[in-house]
Amino acid sequence: MSRPKAIAIAAHPDDIELKMAGTLLRLKEKGWDIHYCNLATGQGGSLEYDAEKTASVRRSEAQKAAEILGATWHPPITDDFGIFYNRKQLREVAALIREVRPSIVLTHPGEDYMEDHINAGRLTVSAVFARGIPNFETDPPRPAYFDDVTVYHCMPHGGRNRIRQRVMPGAWVDTTDVHATVREALAAHKSQRSWLDSSQGMDDYLVSMDDHAEAMGGLSGKFFKAEGWWRHLHLGFSASDSDPLAEALGDRYWVNQEYEERIERPAPPAT
Repeated sequence: MSRPKAIAIAAHPDDIELKMAGTLLRLKEKGWDIHYCNLATGQGGSLEYDAEKTASVRRSEAQKAAEILGATWHPPITDDFGIFYNRKQLREVAALIREVRPSIVLTHPGEDYMEDHINAGRLTVSAVFARGIPNFETDPPRPAYFDDVTVYHCMPHGGRNRIRQRVMPGAWVDTTDVHATVREALAAHKSQRSWLDSSQGMDDYLVSMDDHAEAMGGLSGKFFKAEGWWRHLHLGFSASDSDPLAEALGDRYWVNQEYEERIERPAPPAT
């Protein structure tokens, strides 16, 4: 019997470590095969190297990070600020989904502070939807598959949407015991220390990741460190409104009941 599979698809090298890697490690502990893909090369992320050298450095760093996590690494498809929601890139991401055949897909939210993140999330969602459409041709060609897939969206940068409003996740994954490994994987992205400080005010990106994990843990009211998630609507993706993270992780997963009650609350009558 084959092992279940999960994949994290993000925009840039280090995005997975900052928001998704702890959940991958929790699934790995439960016997899942985990996969890792950044859609962009990260060639823009340097004040020291030119674009070609930066892309090479960041590729090596991402491969090292995936190795630390015990994840299968998949190559990028474009450069920074080159992630667009178009048919060409959708065919490429859909080919990746059909190649891996995951049951769980982790990606960016529909709203975030930059377009590469948003477009990476959009491409991933549509690629999963297209997994079972034989007449949608992928690049390279891959056969369609029809298994249920659940998509989860991570928290936006800073825990806020594009108009600065704070947002609450629909659930949390306890990453306390695996945080040290996530931190080691993030530290593999050595070239980003000065870049993130200079460009985005992330004073020591490792400390920023620590702070985010602790903030998510505090919001959960249950865990010390955590990653926050929203579960995508199941229609077109799975036969039922299942939550495979909850099933796989047990007490390492905590649903935000207030969020669930709010989304299930009937709409007010029209006036």
